[in-house]
Amino acid sequence: MASIHNDVLLPAPARDVWDAVRDFGALHQRLVPGFVTACSLDGEVRIVTFANGSVARETLVDCDDARQRLVYAINSERLKHYSASVQVIAEGEARCRLVWIIDMLPNELAAYVQEQTKAAVIAMHKAFPQKLA
Repeated sequence: MASIHNDVLLPAPARDVWDAVRDFGALHQRLVPGFVTACSLDGEVRIVTFANGSVARETLVDCDDARQRLVYAINSERLKHYSASVQVIAEGEARCRLVWIIDMLPNELAAYVQEQTKAAVIAMHKAFPQKLA
C-alpha cells in the first residue's frame, strides 16, 4: 500500500487553519482555492472538482476538534483503497504544521496522487500567505 506524507508549515495560527480544514464543504474557498474549483455536499460526502477537471467523492470519516484532525475516504472504481487524515498542530501562536497522510491502493496511482498533493500544498500556501511584520 502506498503511503503519501505531507508535512506543511503554514504561517497562520493553528485555529485558523483548523477552521478551514474542518469546513468540509468549503475546500475550494478556504483551504485549497484554485486547486479545487468546486465543492458541494451530499450528506457526509463532498463532491470535489479539481482544477484538472477530475471529480472525487470524499466521505467524511471523522472530524475531531480536540485533536484538530479530519479523516476522509474515497471509494471509486480506480481506487481500491484511499484513506486520508489531515491534522493541524500548533507551532507557536502564529504558525502551524498541517500533516496530511494518504494511504492508498493501487500503488500505480501513487505518483499521480503525490503530484496532485504538491499542487494542493501550493494552494494552501496561497490561502495562508506569509504576513509581513
